[in-house]
Amino acid sequence: MFKPFWGSEEQVHAQAYGDRPVSRIPPGEAAGIVVVLKDKSASELQKLLSNKDAYQQFLLSLDMVQTQIRLRDELRDETMQLAKHNLEKEPHIRELRNQCQIIRATELAAAREKLHELEKQKQEILRFYSPASLLHRLQEAMHNTEEESEALHQQLLDREIDLTAFVQKYKRLRNSYHKRALTRLATNMSLAG
Repeated sequence: MFKPFWGSEEQVHAQAYGDRPVSRIPPGEAAGIVVVLKDKSASELQKLLSNKDAYQQFLLSLDMVQTQIRLRDELRDETMQLAKHNLEKEPHIRELRNQCQIIRATELAAAREKLHELEKQKQEILRFYSPASLLHRLQEAMHNTEEESEALHQQLLDREIDLTAFVQKYKRLRNSYHKRALTRLATNMSLAG
């Protein structure tokens, strides 16, 4: 409700530090730094503020900074070890990748060959059962039945077959011929319409 006299905490921070981020130091560590600084004289504190090398030396002498440096070095060493380990595996990984490509290529070639064969079979089946092919075979069957009927008729004329056998066979052949003829006619009409 009431605005502080100096403004909000963020405004005070922005006025004091500009755009620089301020790290939040845990209270225990901050207390450790205050203890070390408390023992310093005013001239030593002034030297820390004005001399970058002195400040750097003081900073590096702090236990928590040394701990962070040690931790950073350990992490860097561990990262380097992992990187070396990964690089040692690279030839093996490359070999496995090559094997995978070879396997994939051979399996793909076999699958393509099988697909080509199946496509060929499919085309043959479609060609065999196409309406035009079925009509052509029906026409051939009618023609063969007609020829058998003529041959049977000639056998009767040449007295190679008796009349009773002739009638049975001729009736069967003519019945078959006309069924095929009607089927062909119906198919032609359904394809045309």
